[in-house]
This record gives sequence, C-alpha cells and structure tokens, in this order.
Amino acid sequence: MSEKEGERIAKRIARAGIASRRDAEKIIAAGRVTVNGKKIDSPALNVTENDLITIDGKALGEPERARLWRYHKPIGLITSNRDPEGRTTIFEKLPPELPRVITVGRLDINSEGLLLLTNDGELARRLELPTNNWLRRYRVRANGKTTPETLAGLVNGVTIEGVRYGSILATLDTEKGANTWLTVAIREGKNREVRKVMEHIGLKVNRLIRISHGPFQLGTLARGGVEEVPARVMRDQLGVEAAPPPKRQRHK
Repeated sequence: MSEKEGERIAKRIARAGIASRRDAEKIIAAGRVTVNGKKIDSPALNVTENDLITIDGKALGEPERARLWRYHKPIGLITSNRDPEGRTTIFEKLPPELPRVITVGRLDINSEGLLLLTNDGELARRLELPTNNWLRRYRVRANGKTTPETLAGLVNGVTIEGVRYGSILATLDTEKGANTWLTVAIREGKNREVRKVMEHIGLKVNRLIRISHGPFQLGTLARGGVEEVPARVMRDQLGVEAAPPPKRQRHK
C-alpha cells in the first residue's frame, strides 16, 4: 500500500501500541474513535500521517518502534487488562518504566513461565498467527504415573470430548513420590491444552511452566522479571527491523 493510500485505521491504532488490531476494531465499533473530528464506527477506512485521530478525545500518538520483551509470569496473575472478579493482572505487576504493552498469547492464572510482551499490536497479531507453527515447550509436574509408551502415542494427536488436539511431544523426565515431571511440546496452543491432554492419560497437572515460545527461551529470567529482546535478535528471528523512534518535529 502506498503512502498516499495510507493504512487501515485499526492497523494504525495497533502500531501506536494502544491495542491489538482486533481490539482496535472493537474500540472503533464502540464509537470511541474520531478521524479529523468525525466519529467513525467501522474499521473500513484508510488513514495517513496527515489525519488527526483521537481515541476517547485523546490524540493518537506517533507509531512507536516495534519492541518485544520476555516476561517470567508468576502463578496467580491474570493475563488480561481487567478482571471482572478483581483478581490481580500481570499489568499491575509490570515495571512502571515499561511502555504500554500487550501479550503475545496467554498463560492462565495457574500457569507460569515465559510470556512475550510487545508494544506493537500488529506485531502481536503476526506472532500469534497459526502459520508461524511455533513450538511451545513446558515443564510439567503432575500427580500420577504414566509410561514412555503412553507419552509416545501422543505424537499422533488425540481427540477429547470432540476436540481434536494435534501432535504433542512428551517425554518422561523423573518420578518423585506421587508426582511425575515431564517435558511437553505443542504447536497449537488450544485453551488449557496441556492440562486436558495430561488428564486424558491419567495425570493431574499441579505445576505448568512454559520454558520456550518459538525461538525465545525463559532461561534464567527471574520470576516476575522482564527483559527486552535485543533489536538484533528481533531482526534475525522475526525479520523485524526495530528502527529508532520517529523524530519529533520542532515547533518554531
């Protein structure tokens, strides 16, 4: 798309780090966005850098450079901006110097480990696409016993209550008392997939730690810690050029 044609309004909002493109479309549909003083309710609109865009009466900032962080999510936090039950969200615990960020995928309240954060909604949407086929690896502690043969059978996928789960790579690491430690790798990431599949083979998960998400590793990142992914790594792994922020014009 040429500079003259501009870009879709939802994409422009996403690039400003306000929300993902999907959430930006919801904001537009709610009538919270104006373009050049006119309220809009459809994302079917292209805008350019010359258009004045506001959300809830506040002017939309310049697009930020795409940035990505690794975050070690602790147990007990919700991966959501707000929780109707009043539970603590990850955003309440992030360092105050961090810009507004959104998550790439989710981890449920009882899961911990690696969660990717970005300030760019368009990048988040791109990284969540199923076509990426990213492998997500977990360390799993579960109550119960299993065998290497049972785990090997999961490579062909499994159907549970009418839901088909794709190939799962699972290996038995150790057995300590009533608990079993495993390493599990999946690509689909359906809702509570690891827990449901383990329960299907007689294991009740009591600890779930994501240790990698695609090319990114949890490593030694401390619980609750946040570390930015270097621009070089973003370029090499994602093909994203993390250009410097746009220069602000000086007013004479």
